[in-house]
Order: sequence, then structure tokens, then C-alpha cells
Amino acid sequence: MKEKTDLSASLEDYIEAIYHIIEEKLVARSKEIAARLGVSRASVTEALRALSKKGLINYYPYEAITLTDMGKEVAEDVIFRHDALKQFFIEVLTIEESIAEEGACKIEHAAPPEIIARMISFTEFMQVCPRGGDELIKGFADYCKRGKQDDNCENCVSHCLDSSKPS
Repeated sequence: MKEKTDLSASLEDYIEAIYHIIEEKLVARSKEIAARLGVSRASVTEALRALSKKGLINYYPYEAITLTDMGKEVAEDVIFRHDALKQFFIEVLTIEESIAEEGACKIEHAAPPEIIARMISFTEFMQVCPRGGDELIKGFADYCKRGKQDDNCENCVSHCLDSSKPS
């Protein structure tokens, strides 16, 4: 995983927004950033100056904004962390998508890369491990909905082991 640049949560939100706007329109303008983030144009100008000073964007007043190579890497890292968290919340913790999105937005700025990498590894492991796999994840989702297990653990483990044996 790429090294995290020392950006505040707010500046990470700005660079993520700039990245997405550039994906859609090739360049970004301050009014589009303000609209996307629901902030004032003055706040955008201040953030753009800070990002420019850090060498992450090309910014000159009244001109289109583009990402530098380093800015693109930083934005992609923020987006990767966001997407990984959201996917974990939805697929493993069975959280509703809108809540998962909100949680990912908040946690992406604070979670160390090692934690996110471990969450991704856990998800991958759970999908292939005969002791768990998709059945365990589905079982957890069912447990969350019902607040209890259907079966006792011995029967569940026996079922998982039987279904993992080659036919």
C-alpha cells in the first residue's frame, strides 16, 4: 500500500472529490468541488492552496484544477481505503450500504493502512477457508438479523466440514 501523505481528513475529502470530478470531466473547477462537498467557495480556495503547496494539485486562480502524479497516487489511496472499508462493512459485517458509506467516509481518514490491509486479507481468507467461507459470513449475517443462532455450534461445524470435503 502506498505511503499515506500527511493530510487532514478535510484535505483528503477534497483530493478525493477532485479525483472523481476529473474522472468525469477531465478537469475540476472550484465551483464543482464546492457543490460536491457542500462547502463554500472560500473553503475550496483555502483547501486548493494547501493541496497545491503540498504538490498534489496544479492550481491557479480561475483556471481548471488537475492532479499531479503524486496527487493522483494520494487520491487513489484515499479511494482505495474508502472502498475497502465499505466493502468490509457490507460483505462481512452485513451493514446496510448507506450506513457503510457513512462509516467508510469517517474511518478512511483515521484507519492505519495496516488495519485496512488486514481487513482485506481477512475477507479474502474467509471466502476460501473451509472452516468459514461464504457460509460463515452468511451465518453471521443471519445471526445479526435474528440476534441468535439457528443451530448449535457442533452441528454448524460438522456441516461446514462435510461441505468442504471433496465429493
